[in-house]
Amino acid sequence: MSVPTEVPVDDEGEVAPEPASEDGRGGHLVAVVTGASRGIGRFVADALEDAGYAVERGSSAVAPVTDRAALSAWVEEIAERHGRIDVLVNNAGVVDTEVDLFASNPEQWWHTQEVNVRGAYLMTWLVAPHMLAAGGGRIVNVNSGAARRPGADASGYNVSKTALARVTGSTHLAGWARGIRAFDLMPGVVRTDMTEGMDAHAGRTQWTDPAQVTDLVLALVSGGLDVWSGRFVRAGIDTAESLRARAEAGLAPDERTLVLAVGENDPLP
Repeated sequence: MSVPTEVPVDDEGEVAPEPASEDGRGGHLVAVVTGASRGIGRFVADALEDAGYAVERGSSAVAPVTDRAALSAWVEEIAERHGRIDVLVNNAGVVDTEVDLFASNPEQWWHTQEVNVRGAYLMTWLVAPHMLAAGGGRIVNVNSGAARRPGADASGYNVSKTALARVTGSTHLAGWARGIRAFDLMPGVVRTDMTEGMDAHAGRTQWTDPAQVTDLVLALVSGGLDVWSGRFVRAGIDTAESLRARAEAGLAPDERTLVLAVGENDPLP
């Protein structure tokens, strides 16, 4: 199995940037974060930058995740400038109007899939060759508890997050033997422009601390939780320490993955 390069750390356990190469490329570990202009994406990008990564911040103004040509040009420009891409955080996402499926707008519903699913797929597809050439990398897909269930309202969002989990799982299967790790991160409910505008969170008083999200992202991309590749982790419930302990106790093959539940006497395998 090809093993990705570990993130260098200093004596205090903090991520330490590598020395710059003679051509000015390949010095810092490079992280690409989509949807980084606000909300969770901005928190994650700031935390990675504070940890010593060279961070490329994506947004609709930089390269919309629905625009393959724009994304391709952006990723190639990043790879040319830095000579590497070590981390990808697929954070860009939208939610459709909170009405039931029958009242939904087909164009808006499909746009939710294009941003939340196709956008993450395209970024993974574009970044993977650079990771594979370097021996590996880590991809964090910002998912949601909505992936685990159908949605009475905003069904497009639930559908998109379930599909995103399949993108993560397929990335894990394609990449594991070649050094790429992929994780589904459920961030809980962080107070952002998007969540504050949702009926589902009206009157909410308890929010996930952004630091719980960023701490988990940093732990995932550091290489210490690679056994969780292809699985869900949840900020506000999981910590790096608790995930290591669960892994040491042994993970069931389907633990923290999406599977079809069948009854004891069901003929389905």
